[in-house]
Amino acid sequence: MQSKSDRDLLSRRDLLVAGLIAAGSFGIGERGLSRVLADEPKSDPYGPFKIGLQSYSLRGFKAGGKSDRTKALELTKKLGLHYWEAYPEHIPFTLDAKGIEAVKQQLKAADVTVAGYGVVPLTKDAGANRKYFEFAKAMNLDYLSADPALDSFDTLDKQVEEYGVAIGIHNHGPGHHYALIDTIAKAIKDHNPKIGCCIDTGHFLRSKEDPVRAAEVFAGRTYGVHLKDVKDAVKFTILGEGDLRVADLLKTLHAKNYKSIIAIEYEEKPENPMEDVEACLKYARSVIADIHKSGTTKGKKKGRSNTED
Repeated sequence: MQSKSDRDLLSRRDLLVAGLIAAGSFGIGERGLSRVLADEPKSDPYGPFKIGLQSYSLRGFKAGGKSDRTKALELTKKLGLHYWEAYPEHIPFTLDAKGIEAVKQQLKAADVTVAGYGVVPLTKDAGANRKYFEFAKAMNLDYLSADPALDSFDTLDKQVEEYGVAIGIHNHGPGHHYALIDTIAKAIKDHNPKIGCCIDTGHFLRSKEDPVRAAEVFAGRTYGVHLKDVKDAVKFTILGEGDLRVADLLKTLHAKNYKSIIAIEYEEKPENPMEDVEACLKYARSVIADIHKSGTTKGKKKGRSNTED
């Protein structure tokens, strides 16, 4: 959640970006975009991106045997973040109206906006899906990150329209039925545009797919981004220590007018991930700062380039 001044700041940036993109044919281009953004006052080190957290990253902090929402929100505040894609154990979809209202008040007090939720299973059974859509609507979510059954899409076409809640198909790793970019693209072809992809950069890297290409293929149909890094298609790493071209990804998402959350998701060290999550965020800030300055981000690690002009 942002103050009015922060919202106004992002709005000014968005207008400037839109104008520059429209004027690209006049030679302004990416470097011009970066110069203008660099001249803007920056109260948000992540702007214009909505960098947040997949709260699954904080799943290891428990109370009563369940992931502790109160502790997770406290740690999110410590990280300086204001957006979540919520892990279901932090906010159960089974909450009644009173419980949902209590959660909303807790989120408001923590200055955290929940943009998405998941990962949830969806099927061709509209009745079985309804509990997720009702919850999403009550929570004012932008999207559900989901693993829909292969025969569910005709049903989901109607439900995304009925509830006004998008579905981002979450790609999992090698061997999963949604491991590959082209498989997801084929699955959503000819279906409601509110059905798209929740881009998990780490799992795409594990599947030897290019997350930057995913941002291009699913332009206009990207519903959620899980930002994580992987080295050699095997090892989850701190952001910037693997093979993800972070600057290229952010530039592509911005160019494709992606507006929702980009959620850091850190799967390692569930009992105590904070130091590593902070390192991920530090790297993200450095990449965004470089984009603002020059439009070019050179590799922070030996032998690896984040982007090429």
